[in-house]
Amino acid sequence: MSVADSLAKRFGFKKAKTDLRTEVIAGITTFLTMSYIVILNPAILGAAIQIDGYSAAQVTQMLAIVTLLSAAVACLVMAFYANRPFGLAPGLGLNAFFAFTVVLGMGIAWEVALAAVVVEGVIFIIITAAGWRDAIIAAIPKPVKFSVGAGIGLFLAIIGLQAMQVITADAATFVTLNPNLAADPIALLSLLGLLVTFVLYARGVKGSIVIGILATTVLAYALTAVGIGGDLAIPEIAATSYNITPLVGAFVGGLTGLSSASAFGFALIVFTFFFVDFFDTAGTLIGTSQLGGFLDKKGNLKEIEKPLMADAIGTTVGGILGTSTVTTYIESATGIEEGGKTGMVALVVGVLFLVSIVAVPIAAAVPLYASHVALVLVAILMLRGVTDIDWKDVTNSVPAGLTILMMPLTFSIAYGIAAGLISYPIVKAAKEGSLNAATPAQWGLAVAFVIYLYVTTGGL
Repeated sequence: MSVADSLAKRFGFKKAKTDLRTEVIAGITTFLTMSYIVILNPAILGAAIQIDGYSAAQVTQMLAIVTLLSAAVACLVMAFYANRPFGLAPGLGLNAFFAFTVVLGMGIAWEVALAAVVVEGVIFIIITAAGWRDAIIAAIPKPVKFSVGAGIGLFLAIIGLQAMQVITADAATFVTLNPNLAADPIALLSLLGLLVTFVLYARGVKGSIVIGILATTVLAYALTAVGIGGDLAIPEIAATSYNITPLVGAFVGGLTGLSSASAFGFALIVFTFFFVDFFDTAGTLIGTSQLGGFLDKKGNLKEIEKPLMADAIGTTVGGILGTSTVTTYIESATGIEEGGKTGMVALVVGVLFLVSIVAVPIAAAVPLYASHVALVLVAILMLRGVTDIDWKDVTNSVPAGLTILMMPLTFSIAYGIAAGLISYPIVKAAKEGSLNAATPAQWGLAVAFVIYLYVTTGGL
């Protein structure tokens, strides 16, 4: 039996109605759109992690290595255990909370913050193994489930357009079109890459997203090489040291260094990591699965406990290695849109992360704006999920609308889901005139999220 036949049998290509070429292209697509984390995660965590005897550059290199290792482990678990086409890596946003809120803002030692990540991961493993995690997700109302994809789509659009420098911050309108658009080389090149991607996709060209990313990248390097086009922000590739021993196991010092006085603060940090990671992951799995047609008629993902376990293991391993929470990436939608359906996609992503360790940060050779061209296309495609929502029913339209709006406006998937989950039982009970209109689990989620918002917005 050939390698291709073995892979087809292992991942169930026939049942999933896919093939090796499609899965590999999908994996490469997802990897390219996730590769920015190899630059951003070390840059963000490096602002907060200082190690005696090591320069900032050396710490950044260590963080790049552990970023790649933790992502690879999580992706391989996703591939062989869950057999789902989702990519995982340290989460953007969760790393910012780790660095700027917990360590720099609250003055918590970075070792203690890593300990919180490991504890959170262990909790996830336990509740996932017990079946509680997927039970909680099953309790999420249908309108919230079906609106998550569109909310993520708007979220992705803002991230992508901002990285492409097409939109920018504005004091009066909060966000606006780049006033220097016509003279901004990155914006112009990004728009050209986006146009190429749109055309190829419209023509039904397989791998159109990969081609769009690579075409934008190649053109950026070519223009830089001949000295035209202005500053196109080409990433620098530097020599790398592979010594990560100061980070690996540093969480142990964080746990042993806890005092009774700091135990409550530590619990709050774990609580916040837990909620954000839990519902970011849930939202990502539901939203991207909706795009790929993986959800059943009730909006549930079959055997969701398996990708949830991969996520939990990734978080635990990441904390042990020395990085912030590992989570399932919304960029997985790019590979799914390319036709990816099985764990082979995750396997390709994981292998590419491992290969990238040889020459860190090769994965970051793709400029951020080039990879984010794909996000804009996928964002548009994810908006079609709103057709599954019954907008005439107020018990659907209110929670769905709030979920969709709050994700991009708060720059948080978790806050969007919170808005939907809190509003659903209230509107449902008001319409039907009975508190029993919503299930006890749905009321429980609403109360939990009220507490979560109170804590995370300065209530304690």
